Amino acid sequence: MRLRSQIVKDYFTFSKKERRGIFVLLFLSVLVFLIGRFLPVKKMNVSKDAFQKELAQLKISIDTSHSSYAYQNNDDAENYRPKHYDNYSKPTGELFLFDPNTLDENGWKRLGVRDKTVNTIRNFISKGYRFRQPDDIRKIYGLRSQEADQLIPFVRILEKEGISKKIVQTRAYSAINHERDENTRTRIIDINLADTSAFISLPGIGTKLATRIINFRQKLGGFSSVNQLGETYGIADSTFQQIKGRLQCNNPDVKKLNINTADAHELRTHPYIRWNIANAIVNYRNQHGAYKSVDELHKIEIIDENTYTKMAPYIAL
Repeated sequence: MRLRSQIVKDYFTFSKKERRGIFVLLFLSVLVFLIGRFLPVKKMNVSKDAFQKELAQLKISIDTSHSSYAYQNNDDAENYRPKHYDNYSKPTGELFLFDPNTLDENGWKRLGVRDKTVNTIRNFISKGYRFRQPDDIRKIYGLRSQEADQLIPFVRILEKEGISKKIVQTRAYSAINHERDENTRTRIIDINLADTSAFISLPGIGTKLATRIINFRQKLGGFSSVNQLGETYGIADSTFQQIKGRLQCNNPDVKKLNINTADAHELRTHPYIRWNIANAIVNYRNQHGAYKSVDELHKIEIIDENTYTKMAPYIAL
């Protein structure tokens, strides 16, 4: 018991110097409390206009920061431009009257529309969609607002005059040869001229397959033989054999790639030219000079005979 009392006494007994320090600390604490409570503090007046101005400046800084980094890993980074620069971009190209429903790929490029946007428009048209009024071109993904403003005054939708419908009917008629085959008594279709409705008229071909055929034809640059249609994704061999007798490919005028000027990116867009083959073609040209004959492609080891045969109609010097 005495030991416990001694321990308590040791803990709660202070020397003269310690007591003095405790009193000083208590005095300072009370002094700080009183100063904070009763001493008037000068308030800073900030005008609402100044606050709004600083807030807007902060927002501009954040937007600029986002525009610098958000697209670093995106495939479209090289074409990206922050919206606040749109007012400074000047569309280039030759302006002329045009119908967006019938204008071909070269026509869009003449107007100054970028290749990627031209492909978007081509896919839009191939799926059966139509522009009904000039302002509809604003809906084109990738077409900048200022570019649309420049093009709209030159848009002429011929459908308003009853002409567009007649053009479509004329093309459909020319795509289908009405000469009857004596054995099948069915219509013969030229696969380079037919539209979706002509393909849909074939047994086993619906809207989706008809659209795929046309998209494949566009990527190829035109069919060079009837058998190529059978390569379209989704067409069963049994279906192709059933319709093959009703198909023809007369005087094919296919789009060719110049192997002396095309780069690897342009070459690889063709369905028959894979990325490694495109690189090999360009590398061989860089090492040995311009191709003197298309047959020189046989010297590239990774191009086998089957690949060369399929590529041949689509390449030139």
